[in-house]
Amino acid sequence: MPLERLFQLFNARQRRSLTRGITDGKRKLIEEIKDAKAGKLKNPIKTHLRDLVILPYMVGVTVNVFSGKEFLPVLIRAEMIGHYLGEYVITNKRVSHGAPGVGASRSSLYVPLK
Repeated sequence: MPLERLFQLFNARQRRSLTRGITDGKRKLIEEIKDAKAGKLKNPIKTHLRDLVILPYMVGVTVNVFSGKEFLPVLIRAEMIGHYLGEYVITNKRVSHGAPGVGASRSSLYVPLK
């Protein structure tokens, strides 16, 4: 698919991101994805680049995207084209609070420990 036709499908933010140019880090990741697609790459692809727009030639590749704590795998599918890599990796977890401990409030000072 030619780039002009692809731009008609993208939103303004993705078009602007691509027309401003690709940085060296993104270019390196794109080359790694092409190598993985060709079968030349044995190690998994790890990246911190959450702002990379997914393009059609990336479909079918698994990329490990950093969530702030760990690398989570993302299998790139056709319906992801035009979105960012970071949209598919959540950066925060649900907080589950436990029971309050001793000293958590003034009333807990008088709770017996047994």
